[in-house]
Amino acid sequence: MSQGFKKWTVLLVSVATVGLAGLIYLPFNQSDKAAISHPPSVDNSAKAVEMVSAWDTNIHPYTGTSELTVYRSPSCGCCGEWVKHMERHGFRVKDIQTEDMEAIKQEYGVPQDLNSCHTAIIDGYALEGHIPADDVKSLLQQKPNVVGLAVPGMPLGSPGMESGDRKQAFAVMAFNENGETEVFQEHLSY
Repeated sequence: MSQGFKKWTVLLVSVATVGLAGLIYLPFNQSDKAAISHPPSVDNSAKAVEMVSAWDTNIHPYTGTSELTVYRSPSCGCCGEWVKHMERHGFRVKDIQTEDMEAIKQEYGVPQDLNSCHTAIIDGYALEGHIPADDVKSLLQQKPNVVGLAVPGMPLGSPGMESGDRKQAFAVMAFNENGETEVFQEHLSY
């Protein structure tokens, strides 16, 4: 075996939905700091790809409203991951970072018991929290008489909140101007 093969395990990642393929180099021996800082030379045509979540492996086409304004705290990393999730699904995101999230939630009628970490607006609807892009697409196609959708809290495994194989079941809630809610979509552990 060659010296390079002993130090590196190569993982081929193929993402059919976006037509990309690439190599990700994982150190075979975690204590081999030289290998971590200096990966073996590879063919220049190989490209590393961004790992996508389970939510992004089967993207359904969508041609409706795609302009999405997201309000989030500048220090919130999971919100940034949710923005990337929405962009992978074809939404054009205007990302507004603010420290006054409570005022945004009040302005757009998000009930306090449905609060999460970010609020987005699309086609007159408020979106609160880590809502899967396909649920947003369904909302925009169905156009129900609601103020918006919410995923209260920050459920593990929801878009932007991925944590390996750890996943919680959660529900996307629809809410009206009186703060009344009903289940819009349920997501069991996947």
